[in-house]
Amino acid sequence: MKILVTGFDPFGGESLNPAWEAVKKIPDTINGAEIKKVMIPTVFGKSAEVTDEAIAEFKPDYVLNIGQAGGRFELTPERVAINVDDARIPDNEENQPIDVAIKEDGESAYFTQLPVKAMVTEMKKAGVPASVSNSAGTFVCNHIMYQVQYMIDKKYPEIKAGFMHVPFIPSQVLDKPGKPAMNLEDIASGITKAIEAIVAFDGKEDLKAIGGTTH
Repeated sequence: MKILVTGFDPFGGESLNPAWEAVKKIPDTINGAEIKKVMIPTVFGKSAEVTDEAIAEFKPDYVLNIGQAGGRFELTPERVAINVDDARIPDNEENQPIDVAIKEDGESAYFTQLPVKAMVTEMKKAGVPASVSNSAGTFVCNHIMYQVQYMIDKKYPEIKAGFMHVPFIPSQVLDKPGKPAMNLEDIASGITKAIEAIVAFDGKEDLKAIGGTTH
């Protein structure tokens, strides 16, 4: 099995992006699955182009995109991506689409094929706070999740894919009072456990309920 894992470059004035920093720390092989790590730009359109190139070259069975969601307390696998770009801030090339469809011929929304409840269960068992999210936002994170699902719909039907948000790390919140943070090692551990669940549930239905505990 081959799994492509991407993380975004820094954006919004940050000097780093915990998504990519954590992705770099995960093992190159997880429970027998070969992991390819790729940094993608926080840019509408271009992020999908880089991911598409990586898919064409690596030919993965699964794609897991990772992005930062400052303000969240947990690692949050996303259930659904919606067909709209609505950027509250510009991306890294000063694009700021407002109420724009990502793909005119795409579905209104696409659901992930990843076992999100199993992923959350495994992360929580490992002591990493996690929950399923039902909104990936309308910035480049939702954009890339939607774009990869569109690719699956149109030309890569054999691939399964999804997206997971991660919190700030402590160094990012020194000037952000009240904002939650998680250390980088725990984020990397959580991503690893999520991938272990993806491998374990290959060809199986997701869990019906979330188990595990953070206590």
